[in-house]
Amino acid sequence: MKKNSALLLLSIACFLALIFSYSNHFNNAFQFDDYHTIVNNSFIRDMKNIPLFFKDTQTFSNLPANQGYRPITTTTVAIDYWLGKGLNSTFYFHLSTFIWYVVQCVLMYFLFLKIIDTASQHRWNRYIALFAVSWYSLHTANTETINYIIQRGDSLSTLMVVAGLVLYAYLPRWRNRYIYLIPVVMGILTKEPAVMFAPLLLVYIMFFEKGCSLFDIFKPKNFTRGIKESLPAFIICIILSVFVMRMLSQSQMWKTSSGPAYSVFSYFITQPFATVHYVITFFLPFNLSVDSDWSVIDNIFDDRVIIGFLFVCAMLYIAYINSKKKETRPISFGILWFLIALVPTSSFIPLSQVINDHRVFFPFVGLVLSVCWALGLLIIKNEKTVLSNSFAKGLIIVIAVGILGGHAYGTHLRNKVWETPESLWHDTVIKSPGNPRALLNYGLIQMGKGNSQKALEYLQKALAINPQYPYLHVNLGILKGMTNEPVEAEKYFKNALKFEPNNPEFHFHYARWLLSQNRRDEAISLLQRALQISPGHILSQNLLSEILSHPKAQKTAVEQAKEMAKSNPTAEEYLNLSLQHYNAGRFEDSIKACNRALEIKSDYDLAYNNMCAAYNALKIWDKAIEACEKGIKINPDNQLLKNNLAQARSQKALENR
Repeated sequence: MKKNSALLLLSIACFLALIFSYSNHFNNAFQFDDYHTIVNNSFIRDMKNIPLFFKDTQTFSNLPANQGYRPITTTTVAIDYWLGKGLNSTFYFHLSTFIWYVVQCVLMYFLFLKIIDTASQHRWNRYIALFAVSWYSLHTANTETINYIIQRGDSLSTLMVVAGLVLYAYLPRWRNRYIYLIPVVMGILTKEPAVMFAPLLLVYIMFFEKGCSLFDIFKPKNFTRGIKESLPAFIICIILSVFVMRMLSQSQMWKTSSGPAYSVFSYFITQPFATVHYVITFFLPFNLSVDSDWSVIDNIFDDRVIIGFLFVCAMLYIAYINSKKKETRPISFGILWFLIALVPTSSFIPLSQVINDHRVFFPFVGLVLSVCWALGLLIIKNEKTVLSNSFAKGLIIVIAVGILGGHAYGTHLRNKVWETPESLWHDTVIKSPGNPRALLNYGLIQMGKGNSQKALEYLQKALAINPQYPYLHVNLGILKGMTNEPVEAEKYFKNALKFEPNNPEFHFHYARWLLSQNRRDEAISLLQRALQISPGHILSQNLLSEILSHPKAQKTAVEQAKEMAKSNPTAEEYLNLSLQHYNAGRFEDSIKACNRALEIKSDYDLAYNNMCAAYNALKIWDKAIEACEKGIKINPDNQLLKNNLAQARSQKALENR
């Protein structure tokens, strides 16, 4: 009873430390990718769209190049939007992330305790497990995930992996019912790295249930037994991986993203040194950056490449040596967890960012277990000295409190950096001065404050690093528009569309500038194009609605188009007339104009596209599907037709439920 009371009091103290460390983060602003996935994503604003999240990748982001497949992540932010009654506050978004983080840490305690008890029974094991979980929960690097709302995909998928292992470890009689795979399925639909559950389960079974060393695992007889028991996990992970890849292959991200500007080889040989960075971050998280300026290494003989590969080999050797003894296998398991969890982001799959500090959230679960059990074993082996020597006992307490207190304080400070976009990007340009995106974002903040000259200074620094960065050009266009330089402004807007023609953000900003130049019809056409690319782009929806709320403007555009079609009755003029009718909300007239265009030019795929869009607006899904399919037969590469067809099919499916 006395021991249980001591553990309970320590647990409460650690929980209070966690509450303190994150107490200043609950109202931190939306940041970075939160804007295109949450703030400007109209799909999350209606709970009725939840079934659509599992069918349509367009619902994840309003930017085609970022439309991934993480339906459970999108569902959670939709629930938070509903709970908070909008975006006026980020409180519910941060609260839900934090609650699930606490749940993960509780489950980690039971998982760690099971692992270390299997390795070596000792009355101090519960305290070692509690210390490991507390270190992880307070770790300053984890702020990069907990503060970053849309990156809750990392935290929730990690929670599901831990939950799956806990269910497997503690409920052996339920294994043949595959209950432990339920959270794994949810984890993969939250974020892809959860597929690493299968190899982690295999290592767990071999180490702690079969009693094999790392070398023994690969003996045919042992490996066959291990694979047999973990086979259901591998099957479900492989099936879901294929499913997710198929969904991504049909998404706009797959079709519009040009991918990283470097080779698979360069990315791969850079990642071992990135692993060195992540391990250093575990012990000394002093240089966290939301957007690093790391670049790939192209030369395989570069010192960093050699150091990285030697470091990874050393970690594998340590894992191998410690897997030989039962009592040290948790050290080996933790190291392998760390390396396995890094595979999706730090191997041969090139991502746009060479490193990212929120990627360590999942791997650090294993690393903290490995480090803490190594320290715990050292203390246990010197138990008599520790109990008889007050100095040794005091030193251990001081070190433990120092580690936890240091991280709690560091987390509290890092939360302040995440408080506003200005504080976050100011920190980033200091730590990552070679990152054009960081320079751009900080320049935008200065632009928003009216500091045009300072904004131009940062944007020009970014331009010198990456002269073909489309977001940089569109924002230079905005800046030149603010400083009344219309020729320069339009040049930059056109550059942005040239570099990335399927980005609705660029169409929206160009349209807004055109509107300021009294070029209303051109603005309407651009906004229509933006919504064809991304139907959920809320900014384009709102601006187009605002323009069309003026009947005089509607009449002028339609009447002009009618006059042009009458004086010059070509398919192109009737197509323009159909667009103007559509913009004015006259969808039946738009369809009639499309039919006139098709009478003149029967293979006019653009006319079928406008007809499909109009039928979508009228919610006549069968007619919309028919029109789009006819257009695609004429031009299979017409992305607008594919977008409108996808919308018609998904909406029809929803109504048929």
